[in-house]
Amino acid sequence: MFESPIHWLIVLAIVLIFFGGKRIPEIMKGFGEGIRSFKEGMSGTSHTPPAQTPPAPPAEKPAEEKK
Repeated sequence: MFESPIHWLIVLAIVLIFFGGKRIPEIMKGFGEGIRSFKEGMSGTSHTPPAQTPPAPPAEKPAEEKK
């Protein structure tokens, strides 16, 4: 089907026309994350860090009484 570099250039031109130059990095990022998620699902592992709970706020000191 796509045997020559001319065919790939035509496909690239069509993609640029439809999505524009600004949207392509976003699309590729989403595509990469999807592949990574699929691979993690297939292997049964996850490289995402566990959710961290926020630290407890420091205890307030009682106000000193003024004399």
